[in-house]
Amino acid sequence: MEVVNARCAGLDVHKATVVAGVRVPGPQPSARRGETKTFATTTRGLRDLTNWLLTHGVTAVAMESTGVYWRPVYEALEGSVQLVVVNARHVKMVPGRKTDVKDSEWLAQLLECGLLRGSFVPPRAVRDLRDLTRLRKALIRERGHHVNRIAKTLELAHLKLSCVVTDLMGKTGRAILHALSAGIDDPERLAACAQGLLRKKQAALREALVGRLTPHYAFLLQQHLSLIDGLDAHIATLDTRIEAAMAPFAEAAALVQTMPGVAARAAQAILAETGVDMDLFPTPAHFASWARLCPGNHESAGKRQSTTTGKGATWLRATLQETAWAAVRSKKSTAYRVSSERYSMS
Repeated sequence: MEVVNARCAGLDVHKATVVAGVRVPGPQPSARRGETKTFATTTRGLRDLTNWLLTHGVTAVAMESTGVYWRPVYEALEGSVQLVVVNARHVKMVPGRKTDVKDSEWLAQLLECGLLRGSFVPPRAVRDLRDLTRLRKALIRERGHHVNRIAKTLELAHLKLSCVVTDLMGKTGRAILHALSAGIDDPERLAACAQGLLRKKQAALREALVGRLTPHYAFLLQQHLSLIDGLDAHIATLDTRIEAAMAPFAEAAALVQTMPGVAARAAQAILAETGVDMDLFPTPAHFASWARLCPGNHESAGKRQSTTTGKGATWLRATLQETAWAAVRSKKSTAYRVSSERYSMS
């Protein structure tokens, strides 16, 4: 096959080592020469890897996206050579020929012939922003788990607070939960914690708060509330950090927020996953496919088989699904008008 990259290399990346295989011109014009070498993934080892590749005049390097182990290697080589990160499922070796050395050689040969399609790797600033938004999302999910466990504990204690108070973490809900965690089980005193419009429901609160609050359940509520307070503090700190990291993308964030259903936090998450360069996606359909929001195709003998959207971009897909539901409920969106017209016709 035609040689596209004359001096290239393939990397088989592991946690402690990386096996590098280079493909360079041989003594004869039509000959090719290969060489492999193993390096440690420490900072010094990656520095030696970079120097070794540059000594061979390598201009393009391919590696598989193996967990997070590829990222230190990518960052060590970034700016020195052209990097191609590929999906491991797309470059499987021939069965029966699987070794670390052969993997690196195989990647180098595929890159040499231009047969590899690189995955999307955003710039460093976007990668840093992505780490922050994903951590915030994980903490928000963890906070939700503790709120659900509080609801479970209330049910076990025969306390039907959630039947009267919609938001357990609202002002009234938090005041009553703190009183319960302190061991107060008098319905009169608990109902007196009501604030705002819930003051009109004190009779319902008194009825719902007649239960069996034991010291065990009070302790559990105290622990969950303490964890939620800690998570709230961490989330607030992350929000401040993300705001600072979003400064270079302020214009793009403002543009994204013009779409129905997209608020500031959703805009931050979207830009953290996609970056600001939309030229990487030739059409909106390509973007939707990359976000795994398009149905897969599985047709044989004229029959369509059941299939899924596949795995990939899970953080982006979840955010876009949330914004879609928000857009449906927004009176400014076309989806809201269409759903309203259908409801009126029915």
